[in-house]
Amino acid sequence: MAITAKLVSELRAKTGAGMMDCKKALVENDGDMTKAVEYLQKKSLAAVAKRSGKVAAEGAVYSYIHDGRVGAMVEVNSETDFVARGEQFQAMIKNIAMHIAASNPLYLDANEIPEDVTAKQKEIYAAQLLAEGKPEAMIDRIMTGKIKKWHSDVCLLNQAYVKDDKLTVEQYIIEVASTIKENIKLRRFVRFELGEGIEKKEEDFAAEVAAAAAAI
Repeated sequence: MAITAKLVSELRAKTGAGMMDCKKALVENDGDMTKAVEYLQKKSLAAVAKRSGKVAAEGAVYSYIHDGRVGAMVEVNSETDFVARGEQFQAMIKNIAMHIAASNPLYLDANEIPEDVTAKQKEIYAAQLLAEGKPEAMIDRIMTGKIKKWHSDVCLLNQAYVKDDKLTVEQYIIEVASTIKENIKLRRFVRFELGEGIEKKEEDFAAEVAAAAAAI
């Protein structure tokens, strides 16, 4: 199959990889776009793995506030300050902060979840499965999938990335890291929501109207 410039540009738009890498991926996979994307993803993982031992002590802290009601702050580390000041890194850290504000993760990854929280979640799922009539012998197997799904809900790195739900946040970072060619680590984050944790008074609207009418 002839590899056209249009096809190469399309692959580049999908993956963010360089033009030569995209052309090679298409040549290696006879122009099959799906296989070319997988080829580049595997190459990205390999490139990032090679740099995983490099110390990432630079980076940046970024804060995002939405409508004065929800805010997020995130620290992402890189190997060099030069990369941290670059356009791609800055765009990435902004996107992650916006994702945190929108998706409300509770933990960075599964390693941060306290054992008692995981145990409680398993207890809840087990009770639900038994109530649904699932055989006890099957519960452990089903539980594995449910815990994995739970991690994708509460762990930032496991969540589906809000701008491209075909990727997790971790996969998005790997894609950027492979393009920048540096070790990038999402280290920590915090999220604030206005009024969070404050017990709000529930007003009885009917009683309020009645009281107002009595005062006239």
